[in-house]
Amino acid sequence: MVENFKKRFYISLIFTIPILLLSPMIQNFIGLQLSFRYDQYVLFCLATFVFFYGGWPFLTGAIDELKNKNPGMMTLIGLAIFVAYGYSSLVVFGWEGRNFFWELATLVDIMLLGHWIEMKSVMGASNALQELVKLMPNEAHRVNENGETEDVPINELGSEDHVLVKPGEKIPVDGVIVEGQSAIDESMLTGESVPVEKNQEDEVIGGSINKEGSLTIQVKSTGDNTYLSQVISLVKEAQSSKSRAQDLANRAAKWLFYLALAAGIITFIIWIALGFAIDVAIERMVTVMVITCPHALGLAAPLVVAVSTAISAKQGLLIRNRTQFENARNLDAVIFDKTGTLTKGEFGVTDVVPSQRYQTNDVIYWAASTEQNSEHPLARGIIQKAEDIEISLDTVENFESMTGKGLQGDVAGRNVKVVSPGYMKDEKISYDSASFDELSEQGKTVVFVVLDDDQLVGMIALADMVRKSAKEAIAALKQKGVHSIMLTGDNKKVADWVARQLDMDEVYAEVLPDHKADQVKKVQSDGRQVAMTGDGVNDAPALATADVGIAIGSGTDVAVETADIVLVKSNPKDIVSIIELSNNTYKKMVQNLWWAAGYNIIAIPLAAGILAPIGIILSPAVGAVLMSLSTIVVAINAKLLKA
Repeated sequence: MVENFKKRFYISLIFTIPILLLSPMIQNFIGLQLSFRYDQYVLFCLATFVFFYGGWPFLTGAIDELKNKNPGMMTLIGLAIFVAYGYSSLVVFGWEGRNFFWELATLVDIMLLGHWIEMKSVMGASNALQELVKLMPNEAHRVNENGETEDVPINELGSEDHVLVKPGEKIPVDGVIVEGQSAIDESMLTGESVPVEKNQEDEVIGGSINKEGSLTIQVKSTGDNTYLSQVISLVKEAQSSKSRAQDLANRAAKWLFYLALAAGIITFIIWIALGFAIDVAIERMVTVMVITCPHALGLAAPLVVAVSTAISAKQGLLIRNRTQFENARNLDAVIFDKTGTLTKGEFGVTDVVPSQRYQTNDVIYWAASTEQNSEHPLARGIIQKAEDIEISLDTVENFESMTGKGLQGDVAGRNVKVVSPGYMKDEKISYDSASFDELSEQGKTVVFVVLDDDQLVGMIALADMVRKSAKEAIAALKQKGVHSIMLTGDNKKVADWVARQLDMDEVYAEVLPDHKADQVKKVQSDGRQVAMTGDGVNDAPALATADVGIAIGSGTDVAVETADIVLVKSNPKDIVSIIELSNNTYKKMVQNLWWAAGYNIIAIPLAAGILAPIGIILSPAVGAVLMSLSTIVVAINAKLLKA
C-alpha cells in the first residue's frame, strides 16, 4: 500500500504540471498565455488519467464508506474530485462555465501525498504471529524402537513419540521427560527468570531451551494443542478484537461531507430562486463542493504524524500504531512485566554472608573461580561481582555440573562446591538458617559455597537486578497520577521484593500468559485506559489486549511485533515521554484541524455567494489562494511540534 500510494503520487504529479499550464483559470492567475488547437481536449485527457489513476483509491474508498453508511475522508475527497471532473468535462464539451481540472489534479496529488506520509509513518501490520511460529523448531530428533534417532518435521510427530533434545536446543513439543535431567530456560514463555530444574516425569514446554543435559521427551501435545499454539491464538484473538479509534481527520471529513452536500444544494436552490441561469447556479454549487474539501485537511494529521514520528525516533520510541499512540495521552494505568522490563533480566549479587573465619572476598573468590566454566545465569552474576570488586581468580580443574544440585571443581588444590539449599539439606551441612530465611523471604536465590565436602565458606544471595530507570519511571508516573501495576509469571517472593524496591501500586505474580491478558481486561473493566509494557512471548497476548502495547526493544521479536510502541533504548522512563509526546501530538492535530476547518468557515459562504449582493463573489482562483494559505499554516504548525 505504501509503494502503491507513492507510485500514484509521483505519476499524478507529473501529469498535474501540464494540467496546470493548460487550465485557463491558472493562466489568468499567473499571467500566462498558452493555447493551441484542441488544447482543452488534451487537458481533458490528462485530467481523465489523473481522475481514474490517481483518484482510484479515493473513489473505491468512498464507495466502501457509503456501503457501510459511514462517510469520511474518502467520501469527501471522492465527492470533490467527482463533481470537479464531471462538471469540467461538461464545460469542455460545450457547457457554459469554467473547468476545475486544476483543482481536481492538485487535490488528488495532495491527498495521495497525505496518505503516503501517513502510511509510511506507521509500520505495517503486526508480524507477531509469524514471530511466535519462529520460536518452534522445524524438526525434531525422533527416537525409533531401536533407540536410533532420525530427524523428522514437527508435523510428523505423534502423541507418545519419543524425541531427543540435546543441550542448547529448543524443545520441539510439549511433553514429559522420560530420561535425563536438565535446567530448562522458560523465561521467554512463562516469565520465570531462573532456569527451571527438570527431572524425569516433569513436563516441558515446546519453545523453551534445554540448557544443560540431554533429554528424551515423550510427546504429549502437538499442533493446536501446544502451549505456544494457545499463546498464538490468544494474540490473534486480542489483535482482531482490538478497537481501532476513528481518526480525528476522518470524523471531521464526515461532517464536512454532509456540509458540502447541504451547502452545495442550498447554494444551487438559492441562485435558481433568485432568477439566475442554471449554468450560473451549477457553477456556484460546484465551486462550493470543490472548495469544501480543503487540501489542508488531508495533510493536517499526516504532517503532525510525520513530525512526531521523527521526534519519537530521536528519543528512541518506535511508533508502530499511530491510533494507539494518540490514545496514550489518556492513560491512567500502566501494567509492567517484571523480568527484562523493570529488571535487567540479569542476575547480580545482592548479599554475601560469610561463615566464621572467612571474609566476603573469600566467598566470592572460591565461588567465581569454580563458576568460570558455567553458562548458568547465576554463575555469570557471581563472576560479574568478582570483576566489580577486582578479585583475581584461579583456574578451575575437574569441573563438573551436578544437575539439580549445583556444580563443583578443584581450585588451588581444594575441592569447591557451589550448591543449592537442597544439597545442603541432603548432606546435612549446617548453615545460618535465620539469614537464609530472611534472604529467601526477599525473593532472592541463595547458593552455598562449600570447601572439601563439608566446610561452609558462606552463602551468596542473587536477584534479578532492578533497573534504576524503572524506579525513576514509576516515580514520574505517580506524579502524573498514573497507576503502576506489576504483572509477572515469576514467583510471588521475587515479585514482592522488586515491587518494594520500586514502590509499585499493585502486584500480580505467578500469572500465566492467558491470565495476563485476562488481568489487563480486568483493569480495563474498571474504566481505565491501560498500557501494557513487556518483553517476552508470555507478554504478547497482554500487549495485544491493552489499549496501548509497549515493548522493550531488547526483548523478543514477538513482543516487539505485537506492540503499538517499541522502546528502542529499553528504558522504562520513555513511557513518560510517550504520554507527553502523545499529548503534544494530539494538541497539534486539533490545532491543524481547526486551521483546516477555518478555511471552510471563510471559503464556503464566500463561494456560495453570500456577498454577491454587494458585488463580491469568491472566484475559484481566490479559493485556490485561500486553500494554499491554509495548507502552509498547517505545515508550519506541524513543524512547531515539540517533544
